[in-house]
Amino acid sequence: MNNEVWVFIEQRNGKAAEVSLELLSKGRKLADSLNGLLKSIVIGHNVKNIAGQTAEFGADEAYLIEDAFLKDYLSLPYSRIFNELIEREQPRIVLFGASITGRDLAPRVASKTMSGLTADCVDLKIENVNYLGKDYPNLLLQIRPAFGGNIIATIITPETATQMATVREGVMELVKVPNSKPIKIKTVKYHPAPEDKLVEIIERHTQESKVNLKGSSIIVAGGYGLGSKENFRLIHELADVLGGEVAGSRAAVDAGFISPERQVGQTGVTVRPKLYIAVGISGAIQHRAGMQDSNKIIAINSDPDAPIFDVAHYAIVGDATEVIPKFIETYKHKLK
Repeated sequence: MNNEVWVFIEQRNGKAAEVSLELLSKGRKLADSLNGLLKSIVIGHNVKNIAGQTAEFGADEAYLIEDAFLKDYLSLPYSRIFNELIEREQPRIVLFGASITGRDLAPRVASKTMSGLTADCVDLKIENVNYLGKDYPNLLLQIRPAFGGNIIATIITPETATQMATVREGVMELVKVPNSKPIKIKTVKYHPAPEDKLVEIIERHTQESKVNLKGSSIIVAGGYGLGSKENFRLIHELADVLGGEVAGSRAAVDAGFISPERQVGQTGVTVRPKLYIAVGISGAIQHRAGMQDSNKIIAINSDPDAPIFDVAHYAIVGDATEVIPKFIETYKHKLK
């Protein structure tokens, strides 16, 4: 076992997934805490440029596995390659994006290598832990909401050589390393196995999302407290006046007030806009995890004890159907 931190770099059509680059930024901090190396794992075809790019986000070294057969993600060959690498090198920490690909790959690798794995983490830390009377130095704290978002749980896997976690896109801040050094790329030869071809991709159809909550500087989000889809139209009107994006809580999505791709929170999108207006949102831990790092937060709720007020910079206690029209009217005059 060593103190290396590995990040799986998910890629499609020669472009690295943003969540993977975000994890490199976090991985850099973890590796520094361990006085270890940060390594990127890049699997695909003609992806050497991606391996080189990972240096910009803190990677010291990259494992590069290239072959035409590996152009698109396939569970069996990718997991087999990863398993062999981990069993040989024994990294301390391995991070995956909580994407469709990451959620397929991570449990396969964890199961085969007998590694600890926690899904959908909102934070990762390195600390010395005393557990059941035994000291465990430099343990990975895997932090995530639990019990329906009612608590924040800190999970440890002290008895496993390798600790793994998946993290959703946007949870970790994307930071380029100033004056990054040229990366050392280790090429690993792909050796085909008969089982690699048990599943074959016949066609692939992808569609880019038209919603970009992460890129919006202003977000107006509504919750179940608005009471109806008709009342939720006020959120659209206010966002339109401000030139912002519309979002919602999980409860609003479940109620049919807004589409799932606009959900903010642990099971949705994590955002950091300049202005976040939360309307009729109680502020469960899972929702706060997705927006609490916003530059300015305005919360409007009829309940003065709503948890959302704990993270809000400005709190307004009142009926949203009365408050929002006043906001809209005021902004219309101010923005003329």
